Amino acid sequence: MSETILVSTRKGLFTLERTHGSWRIGAADFLGDNVSLALADPRDGRRYAALDHGHFGVKMHRTTKAGGWEEIATPAYPAKPEGYEELDMWGRPLPWSTVRVWALETGGADEPGTIWCGTIPGGLFRSRDSGNSWEMMRSLWDHPLRRKWMGGGADLPGLHSIIVDPRDSRRVFVAVSTGGIWFTEDGGETWAQRGEGMRADHVPPELTHAPIAQDVHCLVQCPSAPERFWVQHHNGIFVSSDEARTFREIREAGPSVFGFPVRVHPREPDTAWLVPEIKDEKRIPVGGKLVVTRTRDGGRTFETLSRGLPQEHAYDVVYRHALALDKTGNRLALGSTTGGLWVSEDQGDSWSLVSHTLPPVYAVRFA
Repeated sequence: MSETILVSTRKGLFTLERTHGSWRIGAADFLGDNVSLALADPRDGRRYAALDHGHFGVKMHRTTKAGGWEEIATPAYPAKPEGYEELDMWGRPLPWSTVRVWALETGGADEPGTIWCGTIPGGLFRSRDSGNSWEMMRSLWDHPLRRKWMGGGADLPGLHSIIVDPRDSRRVFVAVSTGGIWFTEDGGETWAQRGEGMRADHVPPELTHAPIAQDVHCLVQCPSAPERFWVQHHNGIFVSSDEARTFREIREAGPSVFGFPVRVHPREPDTAWLVPEIKDEKRIPVGGKLVVTRTRDGGRTFETLSRGLPQEHAYDVVYRHALALDKTGNRLALGSTTGGLWVSEDQGDSWSLVSHTLPPVYAVRFA
């Protein structure tokens, strides 16, 4: 099991370590700064952190061999063509600049130094030299359908899920809010849309089943069964058994089918965990009770897991990157916008509180 958790928060990056059977904060980096996401690269041990400095923009950092942090290149958008105007869903000029880093993933085992990065307002970038430089996937950014992407809670479109197929690192899946699922099998030279069968009830009726209109909150793949994909969607839960080409909807899942994160067991494609809440403008746990739901049969039935989680006046929101599962499929970590952090050692059957005084948690990740 992993003995380290990276916790990205509104006021810094916290590293949790498990010693003598309990978890403790071992390090606090970038205190006071907004850390939107962190990544640990198992291929070389390096760690990456994305910071959002507001007025001063996004900055990227990487650990050094000496154990400290150094600033590295930040993914940069191309210059907007002179005279070109592009508007967002609210009719405002769409920025061609990195507003936020919303996804960080390593390349395949055969690609040392390759890192993928997704951003708001929808750019996908790749670095082949551990973040010293970045190239934008212009093939996706310049795709004519990209202009139909819309925002969600962040207003601007955001590329938040990146999956590198473990069988072939040239095959990459990404998900956009709101813009659906996209796939390349040639390392980003060309892109095609997937996601038939998903349903969006917040768009005009003629677009309800259009892949481009789907507000995917989180997309995950089962490593041991790469054809199996799970989606937590704005309108519910969907699962695919054909590499995200088509999906079936799961209409019942405990308190709610609405939420943001989903995680799937690394060896059991029918086992998945989600965090339900009330939809749209409410966005709080149903009944003021923070719970995790788990299915072991591909979504036919769900268990509601609450032991150790607050069950009274709990208003914790769990973002799409704030539920983590380690490689064994046994240990989970859960962080919330109220600064709560919990860990389960038994697949979610019970949870232990690590801290309730952290800054708002954006992401948790085992290292």
